[in-house]
Amino acid sequence: MSTPTDYQTIKHDGEPAFVLVPWEEWRRIKPLLEAEKARACGIPQEVVEAHVLRNEPLVKAWREHLGITQKELATRMGVSQAAVVKFERPDARLRTSTLKKIASALGLNTEQLQA
Repeated sequence: MSTPTDYQTIKHDGEPAFVLVPWEEWRRIKPLLEAEKARACGIPQEVVEAHVLRNEPLVKAWREHLGITQKELATRMGVSQAAVVKFERPDARLRTSTLKKIASALGLNTEQLQA
């Protein structure tokens, strides 16, 4: 945006609780916030870029960063390759137990898959 943005602050009990920003401004800053959150969790820049800039799911970004094939990840997890394909879909909603299995198979902690 080229014009100054007026942010609306919403208070709760007299203290700032939320800030409203215009949609286009949010779309611009959201990837930056996601990248910062990912870096804080100990995620390499290559994985952050794949996730934030190319919209790859973290499971896929990590697997590729580590040089592991879908078949190898499936073997490590004791599941089919088709299951790994499902885990790597952008709209996948993974259970905590599944995230733990994936993290263990990749040598990560679950927080690194949830950034």
